[in-house]
Amino acid sequence: MPIGHKGRCLCGEVEYNTGSPPLWVTICYCRFCQRATGSDRMIEPIFEHDQFAFTDGRPSVYTLPSDGSGKDIHVHFCSKCGTKLALTFERWPDRLGIYVGTLDDPNAIMASPENSKHIFVSEARPGTILPPGVKTFDRHATENDGTPIEPRIHASPHQIGT
Repeated sequence: MPIGHKGRCLCGEVEYNTGSPPLWVTICYCRFCQRATGSDRMIEPIFEHDQFAFTDGRPSVYTLPSDGSGKDIHVHFCSKCGTKLALTFERWPDRLGIYVGTLDDPNAIMASPENSKHIFVSEARPGTILPPGVKTFDRHATENDGTPIEPRIHASPHQIGT
């Protein structure tokens, strides 16, 4: 397996290696991600699923349908400490997203205008500031059939709710 980024849960029971650099970074403001993180957004680097491996321990999986697509989302978490580590998707079976805070070095993967997209900005908390130059989408970045949706890119910082 190629060297990637390493991460783990809070108690160290479950560890992983991404096996590669991220394909891109998604910043999501949907209610699912708000609940899943306990924050106003999730920062989720996306990887090729076949390159990723849980290297120590096995996570439990909780499955629920996405409010956005209706397709199942699989949340991989440590059954001992409850840390959510990764997401896999019925909609994109070849992709896997990680919760950036579970990386051994969360600063190793930074979101930039070149490698990121901000999705579900329609559900962002009022006062959220979107950085200039990033691709933003009211909901998903693609239609359910995979057709790309044209992003909105703000030339200057944009505050939600103004």
